Amino acid sequence: MLVKKGAPDPLPEELYLRCVHCGMCVRTCPLFQETGLEMDSPRGRVQLLRGFSLGELAATPGLFRTIWNCLDCRACEAACPSGVRPGALVEKARDRLGRLEKRPGAGILLRELAMRFLFPYPRRLELAGRFLRFYQRSGLRTAARRLGLLKLFPPAVREMERILPAVPARTARAILARADKNGEGGARAGNGRTAGLFLGCVMDVLFAGINLATARLLERHGFRVTAPAGQVCCGALHLHNGNRAGAVKLARRNIDAFLAAGVDCVVTNAGGCGAALLEYPEILAGDPVYADRAREFARKVIDIAELLAQTGFVPPRGSFPHRVAYQASCHLKNIMGVADAPKRLLRQVSGLTLLEMPDEARCCGGAGIYNLTHPEMAGALLRRKMADIPPGTEVVATGNPGCLLQLLHGAEKYGPPVQVKHIVEILEEAYTAGEHK
Repeated sequence: MLVKKGAPDPLPEELYLRCVHCGMCVRTCPLFQETGLEMDSPRGRVQLLRGFSLGELAATPGLFRTIWNCLDCRACEAACPSGVRPGALVEKARDRLGRLEKRPGAGILLRELAMRFLFPYPRRLELAGRFLRFYQRSGLRTAARRLGLLKLFPPAVREMERILPAVPARTARAILARADKNGEGGARAGNGRTAGLFLGCVMDVLFAGINLATARLLERHGFRVTAPAGQVCCGALHLHNGNRAGAVKLARRNIDAFLAAGVDCVVTNAGGCGAALLEYPEILAGDPVYADRAREFARKVIDIAELLAQTGFVPPRGSFPHRVAYQASCHLKNIMGVADAPKRLLRQVSGLTLLEMPDEARCCGGAGIYNLTHPEMAGALLRRKMADIPPGTEVVATGNPGCLLQLLHGAEKYGPPVQVKHIVEILEEAYTAGEHK
């Protein structure tokens, strides 16, 4: 057990000194709502980390537990009247604490392997997707279940395996690259602007259809769409899990790729990715080469719903005749500041009835891979989220792939048996229905 006092280097004072212990953050914290423990509240974590940074507290297992239990949903930052940033403080602390303790566990091992050897490499991700598709379509999946081979994996991994969507044959990266090469892309009625589509890592392997639908949606609104070939994972998983150096490397590659492409905007359809992209200026603040470039890049980053709401949304001619509840992605609302735009778009779809979900932005428990590393707490949060779905809801809409997967899991395990769709999928169905009239 490690009892060394003080951090390897102090945490930034501006992240904790402004805290006046008012408790505004406590009311918004999903973890505190479940446990009722002060050390599980943002205010409690801030004080613990302040003591650790000043050398007043030892790096005990209790401190590690408190810091790694945080969902990093940033609801506390959105609520804080003093501008304290508990989420940013936790991320920096994880980077420091990661040098002091290596935490065991199958979920942790899977996370580390994915973070270091898979997510930063698009080609490896594509190969992993092909394997998953083969596993799903060849009979291996059925055989593995019948033989009980999945019991070799942690329960959380087994549960997620059940609800993985059908992996598409090709990634959007490959399809859009071919379209660019053949000159097949482009706007239907040009507005003179070029949108750089950020594809993500897991997003493009599991949800390539959403990326392609996003590209078509942009073209419908006059944008020329390009997906720069040099882009990589946004680095969110690295930032949230104490590998800041890995996030910095990925940030530099993405900045180079999109600025070289000369795009007018960098469009995301994943709240978690968009939030990470917006924080590039912070993680590269001391970089003499990339600090200014990071700020230039971040000024271009925008969520697809916000972009359409700003530039003039053209409602689809077709309808989507369903009762829909909107679940807001934590990072989309708390960091990107996108709250009303998705609902404004949905309200303009013919036949769609939008139902209000209570506390729509409270974390569903997905939180990156929190559902793998903290399955019990993630399950409790998911049960509460599913219980909040209004009666009569047929479809739950969201703007983040992690939320989408977690809600699919909730619909299967806890009910109600709703469909779960990305907002882009709903718009695509309505546009397609209108074109077939």
